[in-house]
Order: sequence, then C-alpha cells, then structure tokens
Amino acid sequence: MSLFSKQEHPENQPIVTRYSKNPILTRDDIPYPVATVHNAGVVKHKGKYIMLFRSHLDNGRSIIGRADSDDGFKFKAHPQPFLVPATDGIFAEYEAYGVEDLRICPIEDKYLLCYSAYSRHGVRIALAQTNDFETVERIAFISQADMRNVVIFPEKINGRYVRLDRPHSEISPWSIWISYSPDLIHWGDSKRIIQAQTYHWDEMKIGPGAAPIKTAEGWLNIYHGVFDTMAGAVYRLGVALHDLNDPSKVIAVGDRWILQPEAPWEISGYVPNVVFSCAAVPEDDGQIKLYWGGADTVMCVGTTTINRLLQHCLNPARPAL
Repeated sequence: MSLFSKQEHPENQPIVTRYSKNPILTRDDIPYPVATVHNAGVVKHKGKYIMLFRSHLDNGRSIIGRADSDDGFKFKAHPQPFLVPATDGIFAEYEAYGVEDLRICPIEDKYLLCYSAYSRHGVRIALAQTNDFETVERIAFISQADMRNVVIFPEKINGRYVRLDRPHSEISPWSIWISYSPDLIHWGDSKRIIQAQTYHWDEMKIGPGAAPIKTAEGWLNIYHGVFDTMAGAVYRLGVALHDLNDPSKVIAVGDRWILQPEAPWEISGYVPNVVFSCAAVPEDDGQIKLYWGGADTVMCVGTTTINRLLQHCLNPARPAL
C-alpha cells in the first residue's frame, strides 16, 4: 500500500495521540527556582532521551535546563541549568536578555544546538555544539536580528549544510525560508519556501519547529502556525513534506493542523492557547514522539507515526506559496 493512499486511519482519529499523563515536566519538577518549563529540544542519545527545556526565571528572562528519561515520557531534571546567558565576550552582549527555544540537531558525530539569543539588539540565532550533553561549545551567531526558529537538517545535502528559519518581517510576513552553508557559520542562497495562508489556521505567522525527519518519501517538517482571534493568538502545529535531494522544493503542505490547544494546561498558562514544538524523535518502528510546550508553562508529549504524517500532507494538501 502506498504511504499516500486513502485512508489507513479513520478521519475522526487524532493525528497526534496525547500521553495520558501530560504534562510530563513542570516547574515543580525542577530543583532550582523557575516559573515555567516549556519549548524543549529533545533527542535520543545512547539509548536515553535528553531534553533541553526553556524556563522563565522570576525576572522574566529565560535559561535552558536539562532533563533525562529512559522511555521518553518520564523525565528527571538535572540539579543545575544546562545553558545560561554568557557573561563575557561577544556572546554576553547578544545573550544578555536570555536564551530561548533551543533545537537539537544531530549531524555527523555531534549535536548542533540552535537557540534564540535576546538582547537590546533584538533576537538572533546562536549556534553551539555538544558531543555528550555535559559540555557545550559556543560556535557563532548565524543570523542577524531579527531571526528565530532555526533548525538544521541532520545531514549535508549536495555537499552543504541546510537549514530552515523564520525571519521577523511584515514583508512576506513570517514565512519559512531555507538557507545553505559550507561550514555552519556562513549562510546564503536563501529562499522563501512556505508562507502562511489567508484565513487558515496559520494565517498570522508560521515557523519551523522540530528538526526535519528523513523518510523514504521526503523530509517531514513539523512547524507551528498562528491564528489571531478576538481573544488573542492561537498556536497550532502542522506538517509539510520537502524533496529529499532539494528540500527547497516543497512536495506538499498539510491543509489542516495536526495539534491544537485542547488540554487545560495548553489553554491556560503564561501564554494561553499555545502548543509549540521544538522537537520530534523518530523511532525505529516508524513511531514519532512529538514534544511541545503547553501555554509556555509546561512540557507535554504525544505520539504519531511517519506514515500518518505523510498521509496528512497530501490528504488534503495546499499550496506552499
């Protein structure tokens, strides 16, 4: 049966099945004072799940903590933060207001860490790396202000590193772009590839979420989209499919969302009506563990499958631009 055939899953079944014991990590689980736990990067490393989560401090600025799990559902936080704003050099100037929304991008023999650095200059993307999640090496800032939501593909494509990102701009508003690099530091050949759709669930803005997942049919890109209502913005998740050899070619964008705020801790919190993902972990059996922050306050997890997301992209699809 083709991965794109209709319909292996009933229409009334959720695309993402929420874990019954959500939320999986809250501020009460952290052994140092924080106000929130959300928007975490997650990866499977040496058989364990490593979560690098964002937390607000009681001054409103953000740091990155670490929690580990044997099964991807029950996490235990480390006694100290994993990454805090630098205190000297160029990184100190551009991280002064906090570090946020870290993505973990495994490639070659290391893990690239892309995170948003805030300062009086705005927000820009910093790149760091680790081999063991014990030590962190800051590499460079890889964007100017204002830029957020960078994810790097887990392998080189045609000899170059590839990333998705989302500039802050009201010209071609808040679209997903693709860029390329020979060395992870210098990026170019940038191209706008997916835009928000008028009067759709993501019409206000979109941005990359989890690092792209390689499948036989293409790269799966789980992204977030925002819809502005009379009661404020609603953040949901969707999925797109990119060509394996040229990911600037978007094969399909799913017309409908795959997850929206429904649980109490997603509807109410620091920022109401938000599900926001920075991580999805593919398993050997085709299952995906999808992680998201609920209302910028707690961490949640759910499961789906590669097959389910591939079907969703085309049944029905919409234009990328």
